[in-house]
Amino acid sequence: MQEVDKIAFIETKNGQILSTKSIGKTKYYIPGGKRELGETDEQTLVREILEELDVRIKNNTIKYVGTFKAQSDGAKKGVIVKMTCYRAEYDGVLCPKSEIEEIKWLNYNDLDIISEVDKKIFKFLKDNGELK
Repeated sequence: MQEVDKIAFIETKNGQILSTKSIGKTKYYIPGGKRELGETDEQTLVREILEELDVRIKNNTIKYVGTFKAQSDGAKKGVIVKMTCYRAEYDGVLCPKSEIEEIKWLNYNDLDIISEVDKKIFKFLKDNGELK
C-alpha cells in the first residue's frame, strides 16, 4: 500500500471550514500539501499556506488537530492519503495564489464536492460541533 504524506491547515468559523479549489480540478480540498524533503510538519504548513493563500502562519500558534487517512482521489486503489492537520493563527488576508483558483467556506452539506480524506475531517469537525 502506498501512502501520500500531506499536511493540512484547518481554519473554521461560523460553522464552516476554509477550502480551496485548484486550477483544473472539480473538487475542493482543505488547504495544504506535500512535504518537501527534510521538512517538518510545521515547515510544510508554513510554506504551503504562504504559497496557496498568501498568508504567514504564526509558528508559535500551530496546534495539532489530528491525522486522517483515506483512498486518494484519482489514484489507483490502495493509494492512501495521510492528512496531518493543524490549526494556526496567521498574518495577512486570505487570497488564492499559485495553483489555487478559488477559496470557499464549506459546511457539512458540501460532502459531494470534497475528497474522501476531507470527508473524514469534516465528520470529525461536525462531531466536535465546529461544522454545521
